[in-house]
Amino acid sequence: MNPLTRRHVLAGSAALAAAGTLAGARAAHADTSVADAWPDDRYADVLDLHGTPAQAYPGDARGNNPINVFADLGAWHAYALPRPTDQPGGFTGPLYLAQEYPWWLSDGLTRLQLTEQGRPLDLTAGAPPRSSSLPGLLRLSHDLGGGLALTLDLRFAGNRTALLRARLANTGPAVRTLAVAWAGRLLRPATGPQRDAPKLVAAERGPEVRFAEVRQTWDYLTDGTERFAVRHARPVRVVLSADGDGHRTELAEPVRLAPGETRSLDWTESYTFTEAEYTRAAAESDAALRTPERVAAQGTARWHGYLTRATEGVPAARRRTAVKCVQTLVTNWRSPAGRIRHDAVTPTLSYKWFSGVWAWDTWKQAVGTAAFAPGLAADQIRAVFDHQTPFDHRPGAGSADRPQDAGMVPDCVFYNDPGTGGGNWNERNSKPPLASWAVWEVYRRSGDRAFLREMLPRLTAYLDWWYRTRDHLGEGLCEYGATVDPANATAEDCREAAAWESGMDNAPRFDAATVVPNRDANGTLLGWSLDQRSVDLNAYLAADHRHLALIAAELGDRPAAERLRARADRIDAAVRDTMYDPATGWFHDTDLATGARLTARGRGIEGAIPLWSGTATAAQARAVRRLLLDPAEFGTAMPFPTVARSSPSFDPAGYWRGLAWLDQTYFAVEGLRRYGWEQDARRTVERLLATAAGLAGDGPVRENYDPLTGEGRNATNFSWSAALLLPLLRS
Repeated sequence: MNPLTRRHVLAGSAALAAAGTLAGARAAHADTSVADAWPDDRYADVLDLHGTPAQAYPGDARGNNPINVFADLGAWHAYALPRPTDQPGGFTGPLYLAQEYPWWLSDGLTRLQLTEQGRPLDLTAGAPPRSSSLPGLLRLSHDLGGGLALTLDLRFAGNRTALLRARLANTGPAVRTLAVAWAGRLLRPATGPQRDAPKLVAAERGPEVRFAEVRQTWDYLTDGTERFAVRHARPVRVVLSADGDGHRTELAEPVRLAPGETRSLDWTESYTFTEAEYTRAAAESDAALRTPERVAAQGTARWHGYLTRATEGVPAARRRTAVKCVQTLVTNWRSPAGRIRHDAVTPTLSYKWFSGVWAWDTWKQAVGTAAFAPGLAADQIRAVFDHQTPFDHRPGAGSADRPQDAGMVPDCVFYNDPGTGGGNWNERNSKPPLASWAVWEVYRRSGDRAFLREMLPRLTAYLDWWYRTRDHLGEGLCEYGATVDPANATAEDCREAAAWESGMDNAPRFDAATVVPNRDANGTLLGWSLDQRSVDLNAYLAADHRHLALIAAELGDRPAAERLRARADRIDAAVRDTMYDPATGWFHDTDLATGARLTARGRGIEGAIPLWSGTATAAQARAVRRLLLDPAEFGTAMPFPTVARSSPSFDPAGYWRGLAWLDQTYFAVEGLRRYGWEQDARRTVERLLATAAGLAGDGPVRENYDPLTGEGRNATNFSWSAALLLPLLRS
């Protein structure tokens, strides 16, 4: 296990020590370790991982992969389980990331085959194969009849390597002598230069796939140094098919099984981007193959720690959902690669466009991840702040390209930036300021004061950036906006970037918006603001000041904490006085020029954020509560839509125009709780869990939901939904 991975193994030293002692006591190829069996099957198959692809492209027309996958430890490749009717003997996959885009390398690259006395054995002769996913582990079981059984396990040994084990057990009366082989074929992309990118080769320890350089910005990105390598613990011979896309890998010596004997065969599968990673993965693989049971024991202990923490305080009936949330977040964990410098959690591996690191996704994901892996939560915050615009104002120390944006955090970062041909990287805008909240919540779980000291100057610079570049009138209230960036060439470009900055891309409140330029005292362009002040932004900023005050106080700077709290109070007062409309009983954005509340645009869920931030008065909160619970407004079957049902813009399928998003549900529920309506909050969560499709069964956590039916919409296995569902499950 490499140091990056080790930082996030939080299972407790006693458990790990016990696991290591147990593993060391076992023979390398004997099947006697209890670490190979998860001790509790309550959490088996919390998510349906079955499926086999028919083509390399993993998605539908919109880029959604219908097959849920499993990854761990930040690996950039993943696997699924075959369906009962699929070819037996191996796992589905792997799925791999061509830097920014997921593709299937194979429908099953290492399916095991057995031969006895020259006759192929039917792996399903005794019974249909059984498959299951367990926390941190995939398992296949085959009954060949005649007392012969095969079990296959897959778990991850590191952030580039999966460890696979095949166990052959003979419970019959006769000696069995078996020839063993593995076989599989590539799934090539159908078109373009990426079709010829993968090349299968016969290496000494197993088949390898080497990738040619392809720079297709919107589909496929490789540098020509990527490799997928299979390494067997025992000597093998690799023979390629005539067309070069298939292999048969034969074990050099047959396996002899006496009656009552079990033998294990181990191999690893590593996906790497660079030559240096390839070398490290070879060492990672060798270590795993020397002590596979230690890897199993450590994985069991680590996942036991995750789930113990994640289910603490969660009612028994909801714990499987909590485990699904953990599995979702861990599968979306990516370790450092390319321009991603720290371990991070992406929105989802199941959607073509979502294998990057977004800022406000990260703030929310970190809060949920901190519940079971605070080290990983801290690192995903670092992964975003690694690309904060330098804010050192000494001569020559700042940003030469974006000096006006000192302290800004970009919208999203990917494996590639524009300098290496990436098109998804975005610095046209930032994202809502929830970073101080995320840092404080991670600290509450970890107690790591060094993390607070590290982040305090960065958070302060980010807060300063908002008021320097987004407070058009210099009055202490901010607007969403756009940066000085080549992609913001027109007013519409800037309006689009500002809507993205809100995170609510196509919300109806932005339909009629325009932008105004922001300049410093010398006339230098700093960026653009929308011509409306946004209520959620300023409530978030009030909360950001309060959380930053907590951090400053914890580090002993009480004068700074007092100044920050006083600024938060002033923001609260301004939001209460200017953005709350007594006639509609709701908080609204306001016109920048006139100060008028934009009530004609209808009510949006952003008007509930002042409850979460503690900004609203008690009377204002009561009015907001009434509308949140009203079925004709926000109290829909699946709470809470992003646009009220009463709004002429309400569209239950309209992304930010009416769908229910779990992050906004979280903020509204916590707002109700903050003002003392605990029973309302509890009933809302009960309704959410009863209505949202898939949460109670084995379906995936979704990006958003139809507010009238609870049908899951858009991307599957969505991280911020899983992250903020975790604390709601304790309600």
